[in-house]
Amino acid sequence: MLKIMSRRRPQQTFCDGVSRRNFIKVGGLSLGGLSLDQLLRLEAQAGVRRSHKSVIMIYCCGGPPHQDMYDIKTEAPREIRGEFSPIETNVPGIQISEKLPLMAGTMDKLVAIRSLVGARDSHYSYQCMTGHHNSGAPAGGWPHFGSAASHFQGPVKAGVPPFVSLCYTTQHRPYNEPTAGFLGLGHSSFRPTGPSREDMVLQGVTSDRLADRKHLLTSFDTFRRAWDRSGKMEGMDVFSERAMGILTSSELFDALDISKEDERTRKRYGHDNEKQPKGDGAPRAPQNFLVARRLVEAGVRVVTINYSFWDWHGGNFSNAKQEFPVFEKAVTALVEDLHERGLDKDVTVVAWGEFGRTPKINKNAGRDHWPRVSSALLAGGGMRTGQVLGSTDRLGGEAADRPVSFQEVFATLYHNLGVNLDSQRLFDFRGRPQYLVEPGVRPIKELV
Repeated sequence: MLKIMSRRRPQQTFCDGVSRRNFIKVGGLSLGGLSLDQLLRLEAQAGVRRSHKSVIMIYCCGGPPHQDMYDIKTEAPREIRGEFSPIETNVPGIQISEKLPLMAGTMDKLVAIRSLVGARDSHYSYQCMTGHHNSGAPAGGWPHFGSAASHFQGPVKAGVPPFVSLCYTTQHRPYNEPTAGFLGLGHSSFRPTGPSREDMVLQGVTSDRLADRKHLLTSFDTFRRAWDRSGKMEGMDVFSERAMGILTSSELFDALDISKEDERTRKRYGHDNEKQPKGDGAPRAPQNFLVARRLVEAGVRVVTINYSFWDWHGGNFSNAKQEFPVFEKAVTALVEDLHERGLDKDVTVVAWGEFGRTPKINKNAGRDHWPRVSSALLAGGGMRTGQVLGSTDRLGGEAADRPVSFQEVFATLYHNLGVNLDSQRLFDFRGRPQYLVEPGVRPIKELV
């Protein structure tokens, strides 16, 4: 295995030999009246030392039970309320499930949406990943949220892709992520799980030989590109350039290597069997939350995780007692970690599923599909946290106050990323104009 180490950049100096750092110190005192904060603002406008915004999206395959997590119905009959009682959180006036004590202690850093509406009764990740339903999709399909971030913003660093998927391939295919849609192949996710991880390093190939092969491939593709009418070759150009950057940099591979974290940090996130899927969904892999944090630190803009299996038509409460402790430990570890590392203003976390669960508990002690209202959990992104959005009726079956749409959540995520959806016109494969967020839909005003 060949590791190519990046060369250390020399300290920036000006023509008189004064270093850039000392120049700023001097300038803050006497350079034309410019203060340090003005210089830093000019740097930001020029792209120097620019930080990047990121989103970590956690998709809970199958639809979590909102009325057993963030919306306990104390006044409902027992066949609706269920077994769990509410507990106070560290935010006065907000209660959540007694089975989520770690989240209760971190509520000041979280936002629970209790009135998410607009879902459909379908076990698929499509709406959580694109903001749209798949029926009536434009030619090419709606693009994944991460693909849109890739299209509008591109990579932060040459060797780090803008969109990384940590999602496992699930037995139930609709749980799997949608594609880049009409944005094209070049904005597909990079998936380091499985056999492709071995392709991330150069094995027996020097950097010079790799450059020669790239030149040969470019020459070979010239004719095909000239005659291509579909736009696919252009997408492959982007994809190939990013693949080359990954191969010639160790940053992404290092970010994926959680053995570089101390054992105390790894234990903080929790452990489970990442090789064993739950039901027909994904494995319960809390360590992926730690990998996601390392990836955004390395420069990834969007990281997606599919997590476990939440379709509890039977044994809702026995399943919850097993799932909730592992899930909340990983979520709270991630959120607290982001705050401790000063990333809470730059990284947004969203955790949700495709719909909610029925208010009434069925004969198998389970809850069935309920698309009329569901929940979501948000954190970070510089948002105003420590609050609950919306409410449901006494039975937890309808949004009673402040319904929040999936599109509003996506408008908020794009806003937090710094993506201006109006900066470019987007067209599907038939040349028709499309909008990733419907005109008129704005970010959630209570949060931004």
